[in-house]
Amino acid sequence: MSISLRSVSALVAALTVLALASVAKADGLDSIMAAKVIKVAVPQDFAPFGFVGKDLKPQGYDIDMANLIARELGVKAELVPVTSANRIAYLQTKKVDLVISSLGKNAEREKAIDFSAPYAPFYSAVYSPKGKYPDVKVLADLAGKTVGAARGTIEEQELTSTVPKDTTIKRFEDNNATIAAYMSGQIDLVATGNTIAAVIAERNPAQAPEMKFMVKNSPCYVGLNKDEPKLLAKVNEIIGKAKASGELAKLSEKWLKAPLPAGF
Repeated sequence: MSISLRSVSALVAALTVLALASVAKADGLDSIMAAKVIKVAVPQDFAPFGFVGKDLKPQGYDIDMANLIARELGVKAELVPVTSANRIAYLQTKKVDLVISSLGKNAEREKAIDFSAPYAPFYSAVYSPKGKYPDVKVLADLAGKTVGAARGTIEEQELTSTVPKDTTIKRFEDNNATIAAYMSGQIDLVATGNTIAAVIAERNPAQAPEMKFMVKNSPCYVGLNKDEPKLLAKVNEIIGKAKASGELAKLSEKWLKAPLPAGF
């Protein structure tokens, strides 16, 4: 039985197309497991999520989360420092497999990449010194109180449009001035992000802020490239396991100096 050269060429072409299609459909998880390395974009100057410690090694909530995922996969974590501006570009150009960099989710970003389940709380809230103002539980309870906030922040904007008329809002030029006002007792309560509250607790545990209520919620997610269902499912499985075991709660206490919010 003879096979023509044309038939052989057609067969080779068909096999090539199939091979290319197979590569195109390859999931990021397969590549990670084959290389035994997962490349993760992490923040380099955004404490407490990612920063350089005194030993010149990266540390923070996001660093621990990247290492947790690598450990659960049984691969090595290769940490790639990024900025807020380039983290998604690093993912889309395959310089990294995941973005774990205090990444929030919005409609515009969802067009470009996929997101895991939330792994870290990131929110704005109203705080007081521990044990003070037990009556403050909702926005209306700020009536007659003096609340500090950094000018131009989400917290300041939200309070300006929603607080009772007899609430006094003291606006400060930056977070450091707001922290100083809180610690010196110039204000009754402070409206700020949970990361800033963690900084206050770190600097002076005796004046650690106690959350009264949340102003705006925007948790952190792991960013992945589109069309990687196996990798997405595995990352979500790992996050779910860490949440169930209490490991995420420990990370929150360690880096944010606060428990995970109710319903997280």
